[in-house]
Amino acid sequence: MPAPESTKKRLQVDWLISNLRWLLLVSVALVSFTEAFINHGGFFDAAFLLPQIILLTGAALYNLVVMLLLLSGTLKRVLPAMTLLIDTLLVIGFVVTSGGLISPLLFFALFPILTAALRFPWLVGLLVAIAVVIGCGFAGYLIALPETVSWSAMLSYGIRSLVLLLAALLSGLISNRIKQTIAHTHRLEEEAELRKLRAAQERSQMMFELASTLSATLNYNKVLEAVLDVGEAGMQELGRPDSANVSMVMLFGRNDLRIVASRHLPPRDQKAVFQGRSGVLGQALATAEPVIADNPAADPELSQLVTMHSCQQAIIVPLRAGFENFGAIVFGSSHTGVYTEEHQDLLIAISNQAIVALQNAQLYQSLMEEKERIVAVEEDARKKLARDLHDGPTQSIAAMAMRLNYARMLLEKDPQQTAKELMHVEELARRTTKEIRHMLFTLRPLILETQGLQAALVQYISKLAETDPTPIHLEAAAGVDQSLDRNAQGVIFYIIEEAIGNARKHAQAANIWVRFYIQHNDTFIAEVQDDGKGFDVDTVQTRYDERGSLGMINMYERAELVNGKLTIVSAPGKGTRITLTAPLPGR
Repeated sequence: MPAPESTKKRLQVDWLISNLRWLLLVSVALVSFTEAFINHGGFFDAAFLLPQIILLTGAALYNLVVMLLLLSGTLKRVLPAMTLLIDTLLVIGFVVTSGGLISPLLFFALFPILTAALRFPWLVGLLVAIAVVIGCGFAGYLIALPETVSWSAMLSYGIRSLVLLLAALLSGLISNRIKQTIAHTHRLEEEAELRKLRAAQERSQMMFELASTLSATLNYNKVLEAVLDVGEAGMQELGRPDSANVSMVMLFGRNDLRIVASRHLPPRDQKAVFQGRSGVLGQALATAEPVIADNPAADPELSQLVTMHSCQQAIIVPLRAGFENFGAIVFGSSHTGVYTEEHQDLLIAISNQAIVALQNAQLYQSLMEEKERIVAVEEDARKKLARDLHDGPTQSIAAMAMRLNYARMLLEKDPQQTAKELMHVEELARRTTKEIRHMLFTLRPLILETQGLQAALVQYISKLAETDPTPIHLEAAAGVDQSLDRNAQGVIFYIIEEAIGNARKHAQAANIWVRFYIQHNDTFIAEVQDDGKGFDVDTVQTRYDERGSLGMINMYERAELVNGKLTIVSAPGKGTRITLTAPLPGR
């Protein structure tokens, strides 16, 4: 577990004091040896220096012990008081052994006084100074006999004692003032850090609420509304003075940006259209980074919004996923200097959450549209099957019932004629059976799954020939369909079947041609052509979805399933050609 900040600072002070102690000990040694050399006429007197040498040796050992304690981290609480006491005693010892209050080592007394001022209240430093003065003065008085002490020496003692006391008092007061300033600064830093932590917590809470809100809905519009609501609430929490000024979400349509959701935007501005290629909009979309506009009224694109003329600052945050731009979120303020780094971080986080939710909503909407399309296709298939049953087998079965009734009446009157009528009924039954089998084949041609598109079309055309005399010509090289996967072959089969069915029912054609081939080694082409009466394509396709049949729409939609393109070329009296172009897989 890392040490608290206060403990680290205290250890730094202890190391500083320990290093200063080495410096002072070296200074004491130099002063002591120099004083002894001068006072003894240039000779070194070891006996005179013996007390100082003993004290210096003890002080050096003591400082080594202090450094070891600092390294080990033991006695951390009592170490400051213990070192202050020992330093005070060392000062008294050095001063006493070198002449008392007139000693040149008296400056060493400032060390415990200053360390006390740094670590403790100013009164402790004053007590240390008093202890030094009393200890040094009393010891000096005992060493120098009272009758030998002159009034001038006493006056010198008094002045030096007063200087020490004043130094202790001043250093204590200054140190106390410095500590108060440091404590105030530290408190301000803690408050600022606390505000940052609270802001970060609020942003995290808002992001959680946004994620919860967005994950709870897949509705496209609700996602956009939630983004603006959370964005404004977040800006207000972070201290924006006018959180309800203006905000909007712009999304790309086909080639332009349109406002799809907004707050505090007049109806005229909601209809504005943007290109997103110039100004701050273009810059934000190009760089995928938030951009701040200090004068949005002068921006080439934002200036068309009336609301922006009352804004002094705006921020544009792009909505981007990977390399695809979906749009941008825009916030405007009537104040300057509003959008700080915290605001930008918040809006970036909101946009990141929003783009994921928008993608999910789009996927959900696409799935719902696909579901509706599948339901419509199935409904159309049921209607087609009902029409085919009604126009084919149902009519034939009704005719058989009528002929059987007629045959029963003939049986009593003309038995020979009855046999002929029964032969007609038999023939009608056989033809009806073929029609039903053909319908079953078109519903699920098993040969398509086992032998492929070409074999399925051969069988389909042969079955049609049993009930319809219109010749259908298949023109295709052997194995040309093998480049398609099974799903693509199924889709193409149903498109060709629909095209042949339309030609048989509506074209009044004498011939129908079915062709498919590969072009440029990467494109599959399928064509259905007839020489019938043709039609005006534009007229038929107009409001085609309102008609009872959706066959043409189904062909277009099935073509999209294989990433293909369907084209219909026709004119009255000139026949019809339907062409499907689809890329081959992996080409």
